[in-house]
Amino acid sequence: MATSIEHEDSFEQEETEEEPKVPKIRETPEDIKLEAIGNTIAFHPNQDILAAGDIDGDIYLYSYSCTEGANKELWSSGHHLKSCRKVLFSSDGQKLFSVSKDKSVHIMDVEAGKLVTRIPKAHTVPVNALLLVDENIFATGDDEGTLKVWDLRKGTSFMDLKHHEDYISDIAIDQAKRTLLTSSGDGTMGVFNIKRRRFELLSEFQNGDLTSVSIMKRGRKVVCGSSEGTVYIFNWNGFGATSDRFAVQAESLDCIVPITDNILCAASTDGVIRAISILPNRVVGSIGQHVGEAIEEITQSRDSRFLASCAHDELIKFWDISSIAEMKVTDYRRRKKKDRRLKALSNKAFDTGQNFFAGLLDTTEENGKEEEEEEENGDDDSDSGSD
Repeated sequence: MATSIEHEDSFEQEETEEEPKVPKIRETPEDIKLEAIGNTIAFHPNQDILAAGDIDGDIYLYSYSCTEGANKELWSSGHHLKSCRKVLFSSDGQKLFSVSKDKSVHIMDVEAGKLVTRIPKAHTVPVNALLLVDENIFATGDDEGTLKVWDLRKGTSFMDLKHHEDYISDIAIDQAKRTLLTSSGDGTMGVFNIKRRRFELLSEFQNGDLTSVSIMKRGRKVVCGSSEGTVYIFNWNGFGATSDRFAVQAESLDCIVPITDNILCAASTDGVIRAISILPNRVVGSIGQHVGEAIEEITQSRDSRFLASCAHDELIKFWDISSIAEMKVTDYRRRKKKDRRLKALSNKAFDTGQNFFAGLLDTTEENGKEEEEEEENGDDDSDSGSD
C-alpha cells in the first residue's frame, strides 16, 4: 500500500514539473546590455523595436517586450568606422539614419539590416546632430558648427551654413517645416529658414554649452538645456533673448525630451532623469537613474508609455512614464523644504525623500493654508519677457 502512495506522489511531481512556466509580465522591458557605451537610441514609429548606436560605431536593432526574457537582438551593423553619434528612424519606420564621428551619414534598411545609402564625407569634420524633416529632407550638424540640409532625391545638400563657433548639439523644426533651430556648444541658439534656404539669426550667448533644443507649449516656446544645468526658455519669434530661465540642481541637462506640452524629461551627467515643468518652472520629480553614470540620450516610445535611456554603464534602461500625461502642475508653490531631494515618479526610480506632490494639483485644502514658497534663484514662474 505504501508503495502505491509513493507512485502516486512521484506521478504528481512529474505532472507539476511538466507544467510550462507562465512568463512573467514586467512593468517595463528588461535592461538591454550593450558591448560598449551607447551614445544614441531611437524607438521605431510603429513597432516595439529600438535602435542603438555605440562609441565603437556599431548599430544594433532590438525588439523589446514587457514579457521577461523576450528582448531580442534583431541585427547589428559595423559600417561606421568611428563612434555613432545619432540614430533616427524614418517616419514610416523602413529606414534607419545614422551619423558618425567618421564624418559620414548612413541609411540602413530596417527589415534587412543592410546599408542602402552612404554619404562618406558628408562633413569635413565629425557629425554630431541629425534631424529628419520629411521623407526626402534631413539636416546634419557637425563638431565645428556647420549646418547642412540634404535632399535625398538629389543626393546632395542644398544648405551649407556655418554660423556657430562650436559643435551643433541638437536640431529641431517647427510644425510648418519652415524654421529650423540649432543648439550649440558656443552657447547660442541658431535660427534658419529652410524654405528660403537662409540663416536668420543667433540668440544671445548663454552660460555654458546649449546641449539640446525642443519646441513646447504648442509652438509658442523654445526650450534649451545647458551644460550648466540651466533651462533657457525663448518666446517663438523672440529668439534673440531668453524670456525665462531657471537653474536645476543638476550637473548638466544634456538631453531633453518633451513628454507633454508642459512637461519634459531631462537627462544629466549625474545619472538622473528628471521630469521638469515649463511655466510654471520647476522640477517635479525623478523618472529614474543610471547610478553614478552619465546619461547620453533619452527617447520616448511611440505610445508615450516608455522612456528609454542609454548611459556610460553600457545599459539601455526603460522607464514607465505613462502617468506624466495626467500631471497638472499648479502655479502655487509650497514652502521651501530643507530636504530638496527628488521624489520618485516611477517604481524603478529611487525615492529620495521629497514630497513630489507639493507642486501638483492637490485635492485637499492644505495647499491653500501653506505659505507661498520663496522664488527660487530670484526668478519667477511667469512668462515675464525678462530674465
